[in-house]
Amino acid sequence: MMTWMTAGRTRHDGSPGWAGSGLRWCALVLGALLLAGCASGPGANPNDPLEPYNRSMARFNDDVDAAILKPVATAYKDAVPSLARTGVNNFFANLGDVWSFVNNVLQLRPEEALSSLVRFNVNTLWGLGGVLDIASEMGVDRNRQDFGLTLGRWGVPTGPYLVLPLLGPSTVRDTVALPVDMQASLVGQVDPVAARNTLYALRAVDTRASLLGAGAVLEGAALDKYSFTRDVFLRVRAQRAERPGAADANGGDDNGGVLPQDY
Repeated sequence: MMTWMTAGRTRHDGSPGWAGSGLRWCALVLGALLLAGCASGPGANPNDPLEPYNRSMARFNDDVDAAILKPVATAYKDAVPSLARTGVNNFFANLGDVWSFVNNVLQLRPEEALSSLVRFNVNTLWGLGGVLDIASEMGVDRNRQDFGLTLGRWGVPTGPYLVLPLLGPSTVRDTVALPVDMQASLVGQVDPVAARNTLYALRAVDTRASLLGAGAVLEGAALDKYSFTRDVFLRVRAQRAERPGAADANGGDDNGGVLPQDY
């Protein structure tokens, strides 16, 4: 069963409403920024003044990934056929089209909003609940948007690049918007909590599995992995802000432009 959250209230499953969670999230972000600001040097990248903190967090995330997520994702990719994994990816992308529709409306982008609405209806009705991407076969473009990009549409600056614990690349603006994105997503409305957490876990493993090939290329190349990931992330986010769907047309995905998929 699904239920829509109410601002400032407690969900009927006993978890706090998004207002309280959002305040706590913002407090954590501000605390991290204060600590990181003390470590910023005079030669910092203008887009990444928090680089010392970000590099430390990126190393922590890499360690967690190597110990837990990558082995699970590898086993998932080995055990689940490619066709089934594509269906899982399509399913979550289809759910994301609903929130993209809302954000395109908030951004006053009627063409992109209509495209997102058509995609969701077509794939849900004719694509087995979104497992099949019929809309793409029909030439209906995906225009992914989120609340961070909506804030940017109305003049809120991105702020510094920021690496989040476990979640990875972000910006200050996107981090502030993240509680809204999480609570407003269809997955975030699933009850009971166990089912919701199962979907979150499946999405995380499926996303990581889609990046195994790209990660191997990065690790084998003579590159600064941190700088490369940061620059690609910021570029794709900028493209998506300027032209919704541009990053998707160029091979972007639900990973926020970290790297192209090798699925």
